[in-house]
Amino acid sequence: MGVLVVSGGTAVCTFGTAPGTINATSQSMCFGCSKPVATIKDTAANVNITPFGMCTSMANPQVAAATAAALGVLTPQPCIPAAAGTWTPANPAVLVGGAPCLTGDSQLICGNGMGTIGITFPGQTTIVI
Repeated sequence: MGVLVVSGGTAVCTFGTAPGTINATSQSMCFGCSKPVATIKDTAANVNITPFGMCTSMANPQVAAATAAALGVLTPQPCIPAAAGTWTPANPAVLVGGAPCLTGDSQLICGNGMGTIGITFPGQTTIVI
């Protein structure tokens, strides 16, 4: 069981320096606590997931280039999520518009810095699936 994620929820990346916001746009027919319910399709950077401050991963090409230019001193760069696939749902049996709902324990891999994106606050605490 997990808590259903809705628009306004927050997420973090293991290499980011600040939380980002989840915005559900993959469907418009199901609401939880008067907010759109997120599904595993909600992965677009700057649309569904806002940036996570600064990225500190050397696997991110921008961080690696900036660090090399600074003679090896870690130089974080903007942390723009780049989903490597869809969210991994914890409860794929609950579908909205044919896609599994996002729950508070779902995860997503970032292709930019190979960090793991996880939900820190689902946007509501009433609906558990």
